[in-house]
Amino acid sequence: MTTTAEQAPPARRRGVAVTRVRRTLGRLLATLARSAAIFVPVFLVATFVTFALRSMSGLSPARIQLGEEATPEAIQRVEAQWGLDRPFLVQYWDWFTGVLHGQLGTSWTNGADISTLIGLGLGVSLSVATFALVIGVVLGFVLGTVAALKRTTWIDRAVTGFVTVVSVMPAFVVGIVLVAVFAVGLDLFPSAGYVPLEQGFGPWLAHITLPALALSFDVVADVARQLRGSLVAAYRENYVTGAVVRGLSPRRIFFGHVLRNGIGPALATLGLKFPALVGASVITEWIFGLQGFGRFANDSAQAGDVPAVQGVLVVSIVLVVLFNLIVNLVLARVTPASQRGV
Repeated sequence: MTTTAEQAPPARRRGVAVTRVRRTLGRLLATLARSAAIFVPVFLVATFVTFALRSMSGLSPARIQLGEEATPEAIQRVEAQWGLDRPFLVQYWDWFTGVLHGQLGTSWTNGADISTLIGLGLGVSLSVATFALVIGVVLGFVLGTVAALKRTTWIDRAVTGFVTVVSVMPAFVVGIVLVAVFAVGLDLFPSAGYVPLEQGFGPWLAHITLPALALSFDVVADVARQLRGSLVAAYRENYVTGAVVRGLSPRRIFFGHVLRNGIGPALATLGLKFPALVGASVITEWIFGLQGFGRFANDSAQAGDVPAVQGVLVVSIVLVVLFNLIVNLVLARVTPASQRGV
């Protein structure tokens, strides 16, 4: 009897732990299923519209390869070589099945594999965007939290003023200032170029720091504003008042109640921030001499290379879908409101 009594509490604790794990996995799987039910149709529609780009643009590989003086016969011959004389839906299905296998087609301008070209630039942009997101999230969370904890004080007003200023500063202006001060003036960082991570962590980090800082300002501003507003709103809720009445410490109230319930809007803003950092950094890449994803997209659009532009759009769609899926899973795990389906 004594042994059974001694073994009962650990067994009960294991049962509670198993139940919690099952509930957590159930919530995550439910969130994954809901997200897939939304994202799969969005991906199908987006890829269809993306492929329809060529028909709507009126562009042709014959115009790029043969020039504007090409004869109708020559245009038909070149388009037949590219399979553009087949029915639209047949072309779309062949292209879509290739996309599912990671094959984005062939460039009209140089005949190179688009997946390879995008992969070369995407590695650069992902490095810069990831570091920019880390900087933006860390600084944004610190500023937003400090402003919320010191609300209505001069610290809150100073943080709000700083966030307002950095939110209206274009990334290319920030980039020029950073190059002038930290690269040319102080010689602390290289002014341009990129070194792959395989060649050393130090050189890689040094080359992406300034462009990442230039891109991070917008993330800092958005995260700080969203977090400050949601935390202040959370402090006004009845459950916080109840926690104060029960005598919980300010630290426990903040981390156990306020932050968990107020972090949701700030995390939700990141759903579109990361893909935007990857795809919309063309000017920053020009300033820092980076041959990244945004610059490749710009060059392809200017050259009229429709398959390359389609590949860029597909990769952008995938980034948006995957990152939003990750954000939804984190929200389901972290925030109590999302767990209740609120």
